[in-house]
Amino acid sequence: MKNFNERLRELREDKNLTQTQLAKELLIDQRSLSFYELGKYEPNLETLKRMACFFDVSSDYLLGLTNNKKPN
Repeated sequence: MKNFNERLRELREDKNLTQTQLAKELLIDQRSLSFYELGKYEPNLETLKRMACFFDVSSDYLLGLTNNKKPN
């Protein structure tokens, strides 16, 4: 299964967004997003929730705990 940083990058690329564009949508700076995608840092709970809502996926999917994008 893919891990968080791989899922985040894949979801961003699927929407054809740059890191700067996505960071703006998530109310974070681009540097933080870059570190998330590189696997250097993990987001706090609020940022994780915003990501799940923005991409319309479950937090479990983002975290690599399931391959199901939507919760049951």
